[in-house]
Amino acid sequence: MQSLLKTKIGRLRILGWLEGLSLLLLVFVAVPLKYGSNDPTFTKLLGPIHGALFLLFILNTLSVGVEQQWEFRKTTWKVLLACFIPFGTFYIDKKILSKYKH
Repeated sequence: MQSLLKTKIGRLRILGWLEGLSLLLLVFVAVPLKYGSNDPTFTKLLGPIHGALFLLFILNTLSVGVEQQWEFRKTTWKVLLACFIPFGTFYIDKKILSKYKH
């Protein structure tokens, strides 16, 4: 785990996992509770956390893309798109990010 914190690609991988987890919790737990039980507590709690992780993931993706000299049309857009899709960041971590040295 500490080796992941030492590089930008490693930190992006960690952010991807956190962002993906927060999206899943928001979509599959907080929103159903909000509309099923009329309890917006979890959406009020998780919404800003997910928003912050989402923005950090986007900024770090662009930063890593520049550092690694990714072609936008080949790699960067795929990593960016992943944060909009449930389970997307986990998939992109396995298929793209894990292949880079960290």
